[in-house]
Amino acid sequence: MEMEKIIIAVDGHSSTGKSTFAKAVAAKLGYIYVDTGALYRGVTYYALKNGLIDQSNNIDKENLKEALKSIELRFIFSPSVGASELHLNGVNIEKEIRGLEVAGRVSIVASIPFVREFVDSILHKAGEEKGVIMDGRDIGTVVFPDAEIKIFMTANPKVRAMRRYREIIAKGESADFDEVLANVIERDRLDETRETAPLRRAPDAIFLDNSEMNMDDQIVWFVNNFSDRWNLKLK
Repeated sequence: MEMEKIIIAVDGHSSTGKSTFAKAVAAKLGYIYVDTGALYRGVTYYALKNGLIDQSNNIDKENLKEALKSIELRFIFSPSVGASELHLNGVNIEKEIRGLEVAGRVSIVASIPFVREFVDSILHKAGEEKGVIMDGRDIGTVVFPDAEIKIFMTANPKVRAMRRYREIIAKGESADFDEVLANVIERDRLDETRETAPLRRAPDAIFLDNSEMNMDDQIVWFVNNFSDRWNLKLK
């Protein structure tokens, strides 16, 4: 029996390793991975770079909305890292969008309805032929409510903050753990209380708390929950 191509939606809190998990599953299934969070980070980076967010985090929505008509966000595969990286108008911004400056403001930008519409249009185009796995905050509730597989990921806030802290340090950048933890907690609050598409677990999403799980554990969890049901063949 041939493997049916489906859409896999992975939602959850920040710094739960959604992207790492989704990339690993995509690689084993031969699926396309779409990093939705990177798209919101890309818009946030553009707004910061062009002075559309002030020091009080007020956003020039009028000019940002106009700018979205002419900016292009694309994932381009990088042979050197073995993964796709985000490009803004042809320029690789993968490193820039992973910093704390962007992380501290992305939830605010992502709460703007026209920004979500902009990103959703990119996601719907990517999912037209299925065989994709996407991670974000509202993939299974808003973007693809009919996705065949929905997963909601979470982990203890301190565990998530430590993961994020180590990721920043590994890049040779400086970071303060308490500041990272505060950012994680604040992002949870913003994501869960925003007016447009707040972070929610879809009623039919399977819950995954990976606080004490490594990636091998999470892949085993995925296989046990979904491989037989959808005839998924992992490499």
